[in-house]
Amino acid sequence: MKTITTESSEPQNSAAQERALQLACGCARVADDYRGTDTVVLNLTSVTRIADYFVITTATSRRQMHAIADESSRMMRKSGSQRIGTEGYDGDSWVLQDYGDVVIHVFNPETRTLYDLEHLWADAEKIDWQSVPLDDAE
Repeated sequence: MKTITTESSEPQNSAAQERALQLACGCARVADDYRGTDTVVLNLTSVTRIADYFVITTATSRRQMHAIADESSRMMRKSGSQRIGTEGYDGDSWVLQDYGDVVIHVFNPETRTLYDLEHLWADAEKIDWQSVPLDDAE
């Protein structure tokens, strides 16, 4: 099993880094619970400073997209994270929620294919989010 490392070009608070990983994997589990498909967590710490993790998932309807986004938002709020911004919630192709260290992308299939974030961020490590144990608090 591969050990997940979160090395960055800048010194990083390891507790904050672990918390961000926990939150990202928690959001991936929310997406999975709400039947999001092809859910991916990307570790961006060695690639960019815009965020530590991207959570990317696909929803097949606007209602499912909102359910995943709303429940992810509840989980993040419960953990004490404040959302910096939301984009696309009124549309039906892509909802983005930015929490600074974690950015959640909920796409419809066509828009996910169009933007292809996994290819755009191909240098980022894919996290096996299903194998990351979560703290009870998350």
